[in-house]
Amino acid sequence: MFYCYILQFLKSSKYYIGVSENLGVRLKFHNAGKIKSTKKDRPWTVVYYEKFTTLGKARKRELQIKRWKSRITIERLIKAFKI
Repeated sequence: MFYCYILQFLKSSKYYIGVSENLGVRLKFHNAGKIKSTKKDRPWTVVYYEKFTTLGKARKRELQIKRWKSRITIERLIKAFKI
């Protein structure tokens, strides 16, 4: 199973969009400072995720969300999601 996910840095409400095969382990890497793009801001929390059967499908969704470039659209997606 592969995941497309959105993390939020609560202190500044920054978002990070990514893909992983193991979401729990990946979140630990983000919060341990092992991911270059998120190590400056910690801790992160998962606010959204979708499951996919292939890495290709998860990456396609990741790119779709990143192309929105609209904080409002991303926040609507998060708001509609129930963890």
